[in-house]
Amino acid sequence: MPDTSPDPSDADELPLRPLSALQQGVIALAMVAMGAGMTINFVVVAPLARKAGLQEIQVAGILTLSAAIYALMIPWWGRLADRVGRKRVMVFSLLAMGLTNMAFLFALSAALQGLVTGLSMFALLVFVRIWFGLLSPGLQPSAMAAMTDATTAMTRAGGLGMLGASVSIGSIIGPAGASVLADFGELVPLWGTIALNIGVGLVLAFVLPPTETRKTPRDLRRPKPLSVRDARVFPHLAFLFCYFVAIGMIQQTLGWFIEDRYQFVDKPGLSAGEAAVQHTGTAFACLAIGMIIMQFGYVQPRRPEPRRVLPIGLAMVGAGYIGADLFHPFWALCACFVLVGAGAALAVSSANALGSLSVARHEQGAAAALLAAAPPTGFIFGPLMGAGLYQMFPALPFMASAGVMALLTIYSVLMLRRHPG
Repeated sequence: MPDTSPDPSDADELPLRPLSALQQGVIALAMVAMGAGMTINFVVVAPLARKAGLQEIQVAGILTLSAAIYALMIPWWGRLADRVGRKRVMVFSLLAMGLTNMAFLFALSAALQGLVTGLSMFALLVFVRIWFGLLSPGLQPSAMAAMTDATTAMTRAGGLGMLGASVSIGSIIGPAGASVLADFGELVPLWGTIALNIGVGLVLAFVLPPTETRKTPRDLRRPKPLSVRDARVFPHLAFLFCYFVAIGMIQQTLGWFIEDRYQFVDKPGLSAGEAAVQHTGTAFACLAIGMIIMQFGYVQPRRPEPRRVLPIGLAMVGAGYIGADLFHPFWALCACFVLVGAGAALAVSSANALGSLSVARHEQGAAAALLAAAPPTGFIFGPLMGAGLYQMFPALPFMASAGVMALLTIYSVLMLRRHPG
């Protein structure tokens, strides 16, 4: 493992463009809004698009195409943010996310009402979702660049880690909030994330300082990005990519699995569609509970050694997926997702920590930014694979994801033996 001891000059380093704690907090809130705006689709869109007449593979195809465009556009938006200013790109991206989600909501509502059907419906949903992938990816690269400029080598890993944690919190808030808002209508959860995206975008516009136009001082240089092929980071990036492919398979298919297993029917005050959204959101909320308990009850106060808890976390995730398929009562499925959440808190934090620690201290911010590409890249492939497996047999995504976790567990144990310290 490379030497990661502090550079004596780190303590004297000044941030390129300082931000107050409030301003950094608002950027973190923007990442929460982004996470909620993206993950709500797995709870609401997946079951309702199928209800409108699309097949599982078509629904996954729409979301996968959007995710692929989103991931490919991130570097372009990052370069644009360097030219026109991070604040402008962050505000635009949040507003674009809210407005494109609104357009998708209107298109989905028209499909549910039978106003568009068949190939026209599929083409409309694809067209609207493509604009989400084109216009909204600027938040992540511009937020990370702004946080990099606002921190020093000593504080950079913590600042970027806060942004990564904010996305995770948002990805929990979206599905969990859906279970509450579904009582008011099956499309209401989408309206909630739209309002959150637009509202936080407006807050950003007022709280962040005006876009910088002065040149960067010659003696203060922005940390250079790391290459994807950097031999120190690539194994950790590949590890996280495989992990999030497996997670994506479950995220995409869980709503269908719950809907098909429990066969909801319309009841006074609660339609079958609303019940499916509510129960799916509840399952994701249980996952959130597990993550929060493990993250703040154990990981944060105890700071466990990443190599030792990584295989434990992966094994917990795999066991939770197997249990969710084997045990039929809904309370048992929820208990299994608490286990999944607890395991995920151990696994993801450990994998990210190992990736950051694989480089020198002054490169840790760049490593964190590179590792942040793993979730959206994994979600390009995971949902489509999960939908294909689900069409063959509903339990296959759970078994496949558990199999990936088993392989990653074996790899992490071997890695522990090779590098026990």
